[in-house]
Amino acid sequence: QVQLVESGGGLVQVGDSLRLSCEASGRLFSYNTLGWFRQAPGKDREFVASIRWNPDRTIYADSVKGRFTISRTNAKNTVYLQMNMLNLEDTAVYYCASSRRFSASARDYDSWGQGTQVTVSS
Repeated sequence: QVQLVESGGGLVQVGDSLRLSCEASGRLFSYNTLGWFRQAPGKDREFVASIRWNPDRTIYADSVKGRFTISRTNAKNTVYLQMNMLNLEDTAVYYCASSRRFSASARDYDSWGQGTQVTVSS
């Protein structure tokens, strides 16, 4: 089992930046992909970005491409989501998740964190 803890959420204004962190512990050998998903009130959980290592690859949702960047530490136990040019539609709870598949589908992710709230105001 992998334990994931997100941090870095908060209240920001339109156009601001924020960096989320996700720290993993436990069976670190059991996955090779960490991803970010988000869920806004009244909406389904949606994919944001994911990163795989060996070899490194990243994928992004179209809605965040060019604004968000996912990265990781070499120890592969921490992944970051740098979010720039935030807009109102980015308001959501952001979740970190681990997978053995490089995927944008939530069904492929086995362990999930508790989430961190990001609120963008005008």
